[in-house]
Amino acid sequence: MNHPPAATDQPTRIGLVAATAAGRRHARTVADAWPHARVVTADTVADALRAAWTGYDAVVAFLATGAVVRILAPLLGDKRTDPAVVVVDEAARHAVALLGGHAGGGNDLAGRVGALLDAQPVVTTATDAAGLPGLDTLGWPVEGAVAAVSRAILDGEPVTLVADVTWPLPALPDNVRPAPAGSSAPAPADAAAPASAGPPAPAPAGPAAHGRGDVGSGPAVDGGYRLLVTDRVVPLDDRTAVLRPPSLVAGVGASRGVPAAEVRGLLERVLTEAGLSPASVRHLASADVKADEAGIRATADALGVPLVTYPAAELAAVDVPHPSEVVRAAVGTPSVAEAAALLGGDADLLVPKTATAMATVAVARHTPRGRLAIVGLGPGAADLRTARAVTELRRATVVVGLDQYVDQVRDLLRPGTRVLASGLGAEEERARAAVAEATAGHAVALVGSGDAGVYAMASPALEYADERIDVVGVPGVTAALAAGALLGAPLGHDHAYLSLSDLHTPWEVIARRVAAAAEGDFVALLYNPRSRTRDWQLGAALEVFAAHRPPETPVGVVRNASRAGERVHLATLATLDPALVDMYSVVVVGSSQTRIVAGRMVTPRGYRWRP
Repeated sequence: MNHPPAATDQPTRIGLVAATAAGRRHARTVADAWPHARVVTADTVADALRAAWTGYDAVVAFLATGAVVRILAPLLGDKRTDPAVVVVDEAARHAVALLGGHAGGGNDLAGRVGALLDAQPVVTTATDAAGLPGLDTLGWPVEGAVAAVSRAILDGEPVTLVADVTWPLPALPDNVRPAPAGSSAPAPADAAAPASAGPPAPAPAGPAAHGRGDVGSGPAVDGGYRLLVTDRVVPLDDRTAVLRPPSLVAGVGASRGVPAAEVRGLLERVLTEAGLSPASVRHLASADVKADEAGIRATADALGVPLVTYPAAELAAVDVPHPSEVVRAAVGTPSVAEAAALLGGDADLLVPKTATAMATVAVARHTPRGRLAIVGLGPGAADLRTARAVTELRRATVVVGLDQYVDQVRDLLRPGTRVLASGLGAEEERARAAVAEATAGHAVALVGSGDAGVYAMASPALEYADERIDVVGVPGVTAALAAGALLGAPLGHDHAYLSLSDLHTPWEVIARRVAAAAEGDFVALLYNPRSRTRDWQLGAALEVFAAHRPPETPVGVVRNASRAGERVHLATLATLDPALVDMYSVVVVGSSQTRIVAGRMVTPRGYRWRP
């Protein structure tokens, strides 16, 4: 099956322009750190800046802001397509997001340049400065009174959010409130009964017919502002903005050699007659045998969406209202357009197959999927928290986690984020709550310390999650890695993670695993080593290791790695006092090859040890 490409973090090509020796040093620092950045030179600095503008996705100029403005002003076109521009001063004290702001990635680029050069990012985009998501940064097309509604959100004026269904949007502030239940839902603007050369398509169905919420099409009520989230065409006014969610899939069948104009014209016609916005088309879909059909591919390219194709057997398994034995004989499935439109999720067929001489189109609306990001926050220090973790926290509508972990990141959450925090011992409840919120269609971040997949929340959450939601794992720096870095290099060869907590695992099982690690001569990382009520397990485990290793084997204890009260203690199997250890500690037991070198634990990588 030919699916759309997965979203990736492909690096933006960045052009670097400098005029002075100091500027060139800063530019070289950036170029050395980022393989996707290049220093751009020309006969003059102005020519170099123009070349970077036309040849790169973003520009970092080590020049005066005024000079950059004067040179680039004649080149400005559309903020949606112009390169982002960041200006860095001579002393690299500030990285100013000059152009591209949030929509073009300029603010993010200023932050990354600032982090690299130890410069202060300067962001003046109102929504970013206020910690709010810009309507044009959500990855969806937006139309209507975008500036007016954005300003109303910023100014705290009432804004009514009207959505067909719940979509996993980022958090919005409290002045953006859902429309009251029972709002009217007039038919889409200019909708007419579609004409077709195939089976007649029904009149556009309103939200009630599809179990959806109400999107009114009249002007904003009482002079207020509205933010609509819908795939339907609705009348606009100067107080209404419309976000176009990727809810529609257009199934396409065609004869060999179909002209692109015929496919595109048919698709535009059926969408218009059904009152549906082409901006909400997620992708085109067809049979594998049409994967190379130029007319279909050209139509997908014109819309800026992928073409997804399916094997005939997969299409044949879909129950459709208008199967055709003629189509089955030709391509091995009784339906291409309708079946392809319905595949890939929970979907309703809005427009049955509609045909011209060489093309057939059907359109389905797909139910949105909630999003669960399982986020590892790292060992505690903010600078050991990954950029991806921060991004997921800021795109979440709901954040779920242990109260002390949520407290670490409250300053990162957008206004309006709903927080579900609970105390120790409520892991199962937190996992269920996070999955339930995602299943309801929200964007959820379930947080844990270290890496969420290591003795943390990923396992219980994924036991409850099903195929109705999208799950994203965000790795984090584990406590073991933070402890290893503080101790030296104890993890230079094979090592094993072991938890000594018998709250969820019988001690007999733990004891067998400890013995296996000891006999296998693994470096052992002991999590949950000792608490007030479990005060004997660590001593028992150390006795097992002592039976297989010399008494001088190094043992390290790290408490509160990277957090306030951090403490590093080096001992041996013979001298470690278990009373020094608690639940905030990680214990690292060396292998028979681990040594202390200049006060640091070192395990060789397998080569002959040279003292």
